[in-house]
Amino acid sequence: MVIRLISNILFLINKYMKAETLSKKIWFDGKVMDLADARIPLLTHSLFYGSGVFEGIRCYFTPKGPAVFRLKDHIHHLFHSAKIMGMTIPYSENDIMIAIINLIKQNNYNECYIRPIIFYGEKMDLLPTDDTPIHFAIATWQWGKYLPRETVTVKVSPYIRMSSNLSDMTAKISGNYANSILALLDAKRDGFEKALFLDENGYIAEGAGENIFFVKDKVLYTPNENAILSGFTRASIMRIANDLGYEVIEKNISIDEIPTFTEAFFTGTASEVNAISKINEYILNNKEEGPIVKEIKLAYQHAVHGEDERYLSWLNYVALS
Repeated sequence: MVIRLISNILFLINKYMKAETLSKKIWFDGKVMDLADARIPLLTHSLFYGSGVFEGIRCYFTPKGPAVFRLKDHIHHLFHSAKIMGMTIPYSENDIMIAIINLIKQNNYNECYIRPIIFYGEKMDLLPTDDTPIHFAIATWQWGKYLPRETVTVKVSPYIRMSSNLSDMTAKISGNYANSILALLDAKRDGFEKALFLDENGYIAEGAGENIFFVKDKVLYTPNENAILSGFTRASIMRIANDLGYEVIEKNISIDEIPTFTEAFFTGTASEVNAISKINEYILNNKEEGPIVKEIKLAYQHAVHGEDERYLSWLNYVALS
């Protein structure tokens, strides 16, 4: 509880900090440099074709100091995405983990968001070749709660979630997010905060940048992995929910089932655990955060802040001194 109170205080301090207190150092192609000195040419392959791959990672304040949540898993997935895109990386996964830890130290953060990205550089042929440059960058910044309220409203998107027949959806590829941007723009135009994709078969898939869970009779339901980009927050929540005594079922979920659920929530590195108050015109739990979502959200916060020994293996600690 004390750690989370300190974390909330840090968030409020960060929220009202001036712009010049934001991250000044980044890691770019093996070197730490000032953000202001980073230069990317206009004629960059990934800028035009969306061929970059990236991860979103969080560092939390814990009783033992800052700790990065599920760092090894995220970096392993980043390298998986790079392999899918045909990229040869001149660093090991361990090299990048060390670079991230050192960058957090350089910026002297207790809590932060971490964004590593690998992208093709200064060559404009559509198909990358052996001499197409590959760049690797890591940025960090202070980012508290991603969403301002405890609940969000959601519109079922007219756009379907990209299928594995269109792209490799196990990879976190920059260009794939055009699908999410279109869905969010559509949702915002209709007064909703978030979007929800259906898959090509008409089943519920995921949010624009989040995985989704539903609750009914103290059982959690979530779409099958073959219809989603399965996140590490999702996997963590499934483990935590099981430890709390809840059954978690992965299944095809029809949009017609929504009225049968009592609660629903999104999960993701940025959004963490966020209750859904409305999907289209259907109201969930009187537009309030439900009791099961609250319990899972609290348990997740205990885990990421190093307050539950069962999940300490998910943390990589940063020694600031």
